[in-house]
Amino acid sequence: VQLQASGGGLVQAGGSLTLSCAVSGSFHSIDAVGWYRQAPGRQRELVARMPTKGDLVYAASVKDRFTITRDSANAKNMVYLHMNNLKPEDTAAYYCKVDAFATGKGWSPGRRFSSWGQGTQVTVSS
Repeated sequence: VQLQASGGGLVQAGGSLTLSCAVSGSFHSIDAVGWYRQAPGRQRELVARMPTKGDLVYAASVKDRFTITRDSANAKNMVYLHMNNLKPEDTAAYYCKVDAFATGKGWSPGRRFSSWGQGTQVTVSS
């Protein structure tokens, strides 16, 4: 499974950006999609996660400002992160992640695995 992230850039505080992640390749099904971010000198952290079954999860720092969506219509798999009211502390490299099941025997799912996209840089100026 390959993930291609895009949409990062430089934006002023209070502005908006939408990140996109194109998911391609062969797999049985997706268990969850998510966005993570990593600022220099800090650990990678969860931003938002959307399970196929279950509740959305957002980091407290982005709740009510960021929205994760997924579009799986027409045989495409896209994951988006809509970011509003951006703050300088949102500056980081953003990574999309997919938790999926490999193709198994017959119609059954195979092993569960995770794939990461390359980072896309978001820089918010004050």
